[in-house]
Amino acid sequence: MVADILSFQNSISYLCGLELNFMKRNNNKVKVAISCGDINGVGLETIIKSFLDTRMFELCTPLVYGNHHISKAYRKQIGIQDFSFNLIKNHDKSNQKKVNLISINDEKMDVSFGTVTDQAGKLAYESITNATDALASNHADVLVTAPIHKQNIPWEYEDIKGHTEYLAHYANEDHPLMMMVHNDLRVGVVTGHLPLKEVSKTLTKDKIIQTLEVFQKSLKQDFNIHQPKIAVLGLNPHAGDNGVIGKEEIETIIPAIEAFNADGNIAIGPFASDGFFGSGQFKKFDGILAMYHDQGLIPFKTISNNEGVNFTAGLPIVRTSPDHGTAFDIAGKNIADPTSFRNAIYLAMDIYRNRKNYRELTKDVLEIKK
Repeated sequence: MVADILSFQNSISYLCGLELNFMKRNNNKVKVAISCGDINGVGLETIIKSFLDTRMFELCTPLVYGNHHISKAYRKQIGIQDFSFNLIKNHDKSNQKKVNLISINDEKMDVSFGTVTDQAGKLAYESITNATDALASNHADVLVTAPIHKQNIPWEYEDIKGHTEYLAHYANEDHPLMMMVHNDLRVGVVTGHLPLKEVSKTLTKDKIIQTLEVFQKSLKQDFNIHQPKIAVLGLNPHAGDNGVIGKEEIETIIPAIEAFNADGNIAIGPFASDGFFGSGQFKKFDGILAMYHDQGLIPFKTISNNEGVNFTAGLPIVRTSPDHGTAFDIAGKNIADPTSFRNAIYLAMDIYRNRKNYRELTKDVLEIKK
């Protein structure tokens, strides 16, 4: 993008002026909507621990959507005393130096750590819907979701299995992309939350191309990578061994890569997943596209060491979450690590600002071309 500007306006002062304008525009703190997740898991614990460091308030204004009865009981049971929520009923009362808890209902609820309950599922659902509405009404800039348990959420439609599908339906987007991010490691998956036996029959040339397009667009606008280089993994062991261990690479994946590259893009593969990650080859790419969930997430979580972030690309809003689940086995024991959740907040803010800068740069380039 900078190269485009230079070709039309070879002026360092012009570029410096743009940068200063971006800094001024981005100086405001980001308003972070946070869903409470399943109250019987570690979600609220990681939220609280993320903001025990008050320097976080220099970067963002947190807005947690939950229940004030639960917040008190939860904090007491995990033994964190030097923390309190700013309890409010509407966004106008938010405090920029506090964790604001917007109480979305006044029901008295019990915390049952490590247990799947309908009450917890109902609150988790209300929290995510209220937080999403806050973005739609410009009361918040980004969304960070605490973990939910898929079994007890009363989704409105049967095809919605989790946050990604809900947000895609809300935004009327057909091609969301689950992307796992840790520093320069970015792993996307073609088929997402799908039973393994369904993966092969779901993979098509068009689906892979669509996913590559969403991936590439996100790498450009969300991560500030001008010409992304994407590695594509094969489906079968040894990437099919030239058809000996499966035909999907030859019949579907390679044609998709060739079609995608025909437009001047850079996708390379298919790679055998084990050798690709085991040899460290993943470090040479801006993004890695896996064919199915565990193929990408097992190596990602091994490398990221519980510090990664789940980002939903392909949406008009910015949504991140920690890369772990409800962790029922350690809920209520005050031993949950908040690093992944805190990183989710950082990444959401970075992507929000990158998108603003990308839009402004694109707008300026188009105006110069005119």
